[in-house]
Amino acid sequence: MGAIGPWQIVIILVLALLLFGGGGKISSLMGDFAKGIKSFRKGLQEDDKSLDDRSDEATDVTPTAEPVAEKEKTRAK
Repeated sequence: MGAIGPWQIVIILVLALLLFGGGGKISSLMGDFAKGIKSFRKGLQEDDKSLDDRSDEATDVTPTAEPVAEKEKTRAK
């Protein structure tokens, strides 16, 4: 139970790479992560608005032609 396995070594190496260099500092990585979350939320809100707009357009549909039953009634007279 006290032995270090290969997954623990990989995790330690990744953490060491993040702390001591690599692509950047942790604060910049977290800033990029936060920007990604914000843009994801913005995208979700835009999708909700577009769905609401589509549903409003679908309820505002007005018939352009008379129903078939109405045409038959006018022909019978």
